[in-house]
Amino acid sequence: LPLAQDKNGQSVVKLEDCLEKFMEGEQLDDVNAWYCPGCKKHVCALKMIALWSVPDVLILHLKRFQFDHCSVRNDIVRSKIDATVKFPIDGLDLRRHVLGPIDENAPPIYKLFGVSEHMGPTANSGHYTATARNSKDGRWYRYNDAHVGETTGDAAVTGGAYLLFYQRVRGSARWAGMEKVMKDKEIDPYGGLETDQ
Repeated sequence: LPLAQDKNGQSVVKLEDCLEKFMEGEQLDDVNAWYCPGCKKHVCALKMIALWSVPDVLILHLKRFQFDHCSVRNDIVRSKIDATVKFPIDGLDLRRHVLGPIDENAPPIYKLFGVSEHMGPTANSGHYTATARNSKDGRWYRYNDAHVGETTGDAAVTGGAYLLFYQRVRGSARWAGMEKVMKDKEIDPYGGLETDQ
């Protein structure tokens, strides 16, 4: 997910704003023009991304690195964006973002179970740590090389959070929610369609 710019110039960004930025339209330029099979021309189309369905385990990758041209070295420099992304520990609700069918027995609501963090100024250097929730007792632990210690989920909400690991809170959305749709229409999702011959 791209990191959205905070509207007030603060260094804290909401995950919801990053999701919105990911799904907003992007106007293609002449270099990236799309070939329209209808008019048979390259056009500067509007490219959009939408979610039809979401998996039971959701991994969100925060784009922490930006690429800039360095005129001194005539090279590309990758620098890190250290803005804190405020993400929910429990209750990440994606219902308003999902365009496809939503099974009320398996709504797209998630709880965080892990965070991979990057510390360091560039993509070429740094140190990775992790914070994870124990699936048996629900307690949180921080992993830093050979050191493991108890912590809280809120402690993972830092400017180093890089990968967010979420699990659906309730149910399982088999086949992107289509299993329930098929059953509602009295179609056996596990067998062939019966047709009149």
